[in-house]
Amino acid sequence: MERMERTTPSDDAHLHAWHEALLARCKTLAPVVTAVAHPCDAHSLAAAVEAADLGLIAPILVGPEARIREAAIEAGVDISRLELDPAPHSHAAAAQAVALVRCGKAQLLMKGSLHTDELMHEVMAHDTGLKTERRISHVYLMDIPGFGRPLLITDAAINIAPDLTDKRHIVQNAIDLAHVMQIPAPKVAILSAVETVNPQIQSTLDAAALCKMADRRQITGGILDGPLAFDNAISAQAARDKGIVSPVAGEVDILVVPDLVSGNILAKQLTFLSHADAAGVVLGARVPIILTSRADAERTRIASCAVAALMAQLPPLALKAPSR
Repeated sequence: MERMERTTPSDDAHLHAWHEALLARCKTLAPVVTAVAHPCDAHSLAAAVEAADLGLIAPILVGPEARIREAAIEAGVDISRLELDPAPHSHAAAAQAVALVRCGKAQLLMKGSLHTDELMHEVMAHDTGLKTERRISHVYLMDIPGFGRPLLITDAAINIAPDLTDKRHIVQNAIDLAHVMQIPAPKVAILSAVETVNPQIQSTLDAAALCKMADRRQITGGILDGPLAFDNAISAQAARDKGIVSPVAGEVDILVVPDLVSGNILAKQLTFLSHADAAGVVLGARVPIILTSRADAERTRIASCAVAALMAQLPPLALKAPSR
């Protein structure tokens, strides 16, 4: 077997070109008012401040004032020019940040140092949350050295074991984001372990049904194929070797994974082994939601803010459910 050369970020010729192009697009936009829920550690607060310094967002810091100011000292950032909306604890901060969006004062929501589940509980609240007719889902945008174009992966963070109805919305959310990323007719691969329909593998049945939904315009704006194994989706040669004729194979823009675990593993493999730049955003709510993590690189946090800022420019009609 041929031994693969090991690469490092310094070997790569793309030099984060996608990331820089993303920030360049945002320079034409005004900063988007963003409710930042509980930015009470140096990492989450610094991410919000840096995004503000780059003109991506105009943060409203929601949480315990004393803890936020302590975090600012630890991070070495100046928050004197930023609006601070006091809340006694993380649960109250999540509810208050969501309320700022509901009343129209903020157009984006950003996670601070609270747990994702705590924020999403408020987002999903029936009477006070941010739900729409769409299922809420997460999309990673990956800029992979040597791949040549951004790759969208969904859902690796929100929906643990999505059923067919969930996947329909997950696919449509990703297609809508691809349009914002200037991919007018994204090619969507519905992934499974095999490329043929097998009644014993539910993900292959879901893939076949999703493709038929696209034929009947229950999913719009993209070109779907599946089930496809990962190699068939990424490599036209791998598809040809297996006799697969596909408009998506080798030209894929969106990878739809069977469940959260497989998506999360795939995204992290690309980040840590392939040195991909990443951005992540949650879609399907009234506004895009920026989820950042302590493990995220600075470039990831900024790119996530940039993607969400672009997505916030979409009209409200874009958040309706896919046409039946």
